[in-house]
Amino acid sequence: MTSDVKEIYSGGAPPAPAALAAKVRTLAPSMTRSMQRVAEAVAADPAGTAALTVTGLAELTGTSEATVVRTARLLGYPGYRDLRLALAGLAAHQESGAAPAVTADIAVDDPIADVVAKLAYDEQQTLADTAAGLDTVQLGAVVTAAAAARRIDIYGIGASGLVGMDLAQKLLRIGLIAHAHSDPHLAVTNAVQLRAGDVAIAITHSGSTGDVIEPLRVAFDRGATTVAITGRPDGAVSQYADHVLTTSTARESELRPAAMSSRTSQLLVVDCLFVGVAQRTYETAAPALAASYEALAHRHSPRTR
Repeated sequence: MTSDVKEIYSGGAPPAPAALAAKVRTLAPSMTRSMQRVAEAVAADPAGTAALTVTGLAELTGTSEATVVRTARLLGYPGYRDLRLALAGLAAHQESGAAPAVTADIAVDDPIADVVAKLAYDEQQTLADTAAGLDTVQLGAVVTAAAAARRIDIYGIGASGLVGMDLAQKLLRIGLIAHAHSDPHLAVTNAVQLRAGDVAIAITHSGSTGDVIEPLRVAFDRGATTVAITGRPDGAVSQYADHVLTTSTARESELRPAAMSSRTSQLLVVDCLFVGVAQRTYETAAPALAASYEALAHRHSPRTR
């Protein structure tokens, strides 16, 4: 884990109590094993851990007071006292009669109605977790860079490549020059042409996809503003990213692979990015979007003989 992930409390308002569980699920993979034990205890029993001192929680989890404090800071709180207050708030919310969590495990013999209900719940939870964990300061910086960019290149492989194509299409329709690359050779070839004032966006849930990291590194070396959209903020892709936008995913299962669950959170992030850019460039974006609708209108009209 990188040192900037270890010690991240950048100021600002701590997450709301309702966002705490989402932060734990999103950031747990980036934590050391001892920090994970603290996070797991916090998520499993908010009321119980809220009653513990920093020493008590350290003893309960077999860690140290310093580990408890670092975990609190990683979750977005200035210190353990602030985390305890959030835990108390979360416990009160859970005791208020909120609906219990639905399991997202899908069995081979599940009726299709159950499949629909479980997937709907799973995707809802994934979106909520992603929204809770998304750094809006980082997102705002990416919006600013993209709105003023000469050119935007987007790299993604497999399901992440589909998300990249979706973002490129949206940006093109508001008049920006944007291209998605899923072929690693073409991605690097295009990255070589980037320079300061351009933006390169890498989409990789694992944060370790070499075919995505390589063109981002080239773009970084060329002086472009680089962005990583990833579920692993401590992954290798982040070392070449000026800005990191973290996604969350539902728990992977046999019938719901990671590519399926990660795509949901990635699409939310790129939609937020697109809308932010459209807001920032509204004077040119609105006419460009209207022109694209008009150009395609005849394709949606009933054919006459």
